[in-house]
Amino acid sequence: MKRAGGWRNAGVGALLLGALLLAAAAPASKKLSTLELALKAHVETLASDEFQGREPGTEGETLTLRYLARQWFDIGMEAGTNIPGSGWFAPVDLVEREPVMSRASFTRGRKRVVLPDQSVFVVTSGLRTLVQDAPLLFVGHAASPGMPRAEMAGRVAVMLDSMPVGADPQKAGDRAGRLLDAGALAVVTVLDGERGLEDVIARRNRAGYAVSGERIGNEIEAFLSPVTAELMLAGTPHAKVARLRADAAAPLFAPYLLGVNATFEASSRETRIRTHNLIGRIPGRNPAAGAVLLMAHWDHFGQCAEAPAEDIICNGAIDNASGLAVVTEAARLLAKGRPMERDVYVVATTGEELGLLGAMAFAENPPIPLDRIVAAFNVDSTGLVPAGRPVGIVGKGMTPLDPLIGDVVRRMKRKLAPGDGANAYIKRQDSWVLMQHDVPAVMVSSSYGDMERIERFMEDTYHRPGDQAGAAIDYSGMADDVTLQVELVRAFADARRYPARDSGRRQTP
Repeated sequence: MKRAGGWRNAGVGALLLGALLLAAAAPASKKLSTLELALKAHVETLASDEFQGREPGTEGETLTLRYLARQWFDIGMEAGTNIPGSGWFAPVDLVEREPVMSRASFTRGRKRVVLPDQSVFVVTSGLRTLVQDAPLLFVGHAASPGMPRAEMAGRVAVMLDSMPVGADPQKAGDRAGRLLDAGALAVVTVLDGERGLEDVIARRNRAGYAVSGERIGNEIEAFLSPVTAELMLAGTPHAKVARLRADAAAPLFAPYLLGVNATFEASSRETRIRTHNLIGRIPGRNPAAGAVLLMAHWDHFGQCAEAPAEDIICNGAIDNASGLAVVTEAARLLAKGRPMERDVYVVATTGEELGLLGAMAFAENPPIPLDRIVAAFNVDSTGLVPAGRPVGIVGKGMTPLDPLIGDVVRRMKRKLAPGDGANAYIKRQDSWVLMQHDVPAVMVSSSYGDMERIERFMEDTYHRPGDQAGAAIDYSGMADDVTLQVELVRAFADARRYPARDSGRRQTP
């Protein structure tokens, strides 16, 4: 891609002007303000079929980053990667791994156990993994955090998918991961809970992604139904899943061998994808005072259906052309206003939909040391509510940013939404990655002040072809979010209102 400096007054600027004129001429029940028209033009462009759903590594990425870089250059931002020769575009190399082969066999003594074809699903995080003739060790629900390494070494852990009565699945975390970390050669999950084998295959048979260079491992997992488990264990003292569940519920339960050995083999196909974060900078008067970060992810799913379906593109209008529109227009107002003391970095991240991967790459290779970022504001899926609605904070109570955010909201004569319901989305957006690197990061938006509306969007439109530019988007509420981001950035870019020493470390609720 060319650097934005070589794209003065090019065709996408004309496209934006045309979209603005069309929007102004279109009949509407309410006349849109200049800011609302600009937001509408951005969303309609970025969520158009021409941009092909903004999938990383495709022509849709090229169109998206070219469009945004031209906008940001015209605003007056500087290239912000601080990488010689990269300018605006920070490369992010992703690894895509797609399951190809799955095999499993079991033996009791010297006798092979005959199971129906495809009744066991095996998947690996590596390219090819083989576990041969390893004994099965039943570990119950595996809900407790500790598992002795001596018990796991050289064995395959078998766990129940269900949870103990009264246990919180959220607190249990990654049970299979803990077993593998404790030395298990593999983990077999007996699907005795809500999930069925078809559900697991549908989810785990898709491609998985990671940032290149990140440790992916070579771990292997297998899944089978209770019926298959009982066939596998027939002739042993533990042949019924009901017996396994009763044992697991015993107060003094201890792992035990099942008298069955297993062989697993799985392989994956690997593809490498070159994609990019886009980083711009609005210089401050005193860069030594630190920086404020404003971010939104640019990526979506691209083509997400097959013919003969009428609509095969996931356009991602609300998720997240809306966020890109908000940060772009907020940056425009910030760049035109009075100079700020701190630098402001504006970032459009890639790979959010693939697992927050662009944010991970940013955190691993930031344009400035992360401890110089005093506050970060992410914008994702806005424009869901009208103007004037209460403001929600995703990350409320989890950073030192809340007092000044509250002051900014009050000065704007706005109200904060009560409670912390918006925190249900904390791990599902880019600021979560920054929080894991001790950067105070939140999402502040009126859309997340209305939990009923955000949940309805998640149920009806989220990650579907129906997420298109249209009447469902409220540009007055989106314009409110622009003004809110501007005031937040200005407040935190002022070292007198927010001294760097107050940024602190991440707080845990």
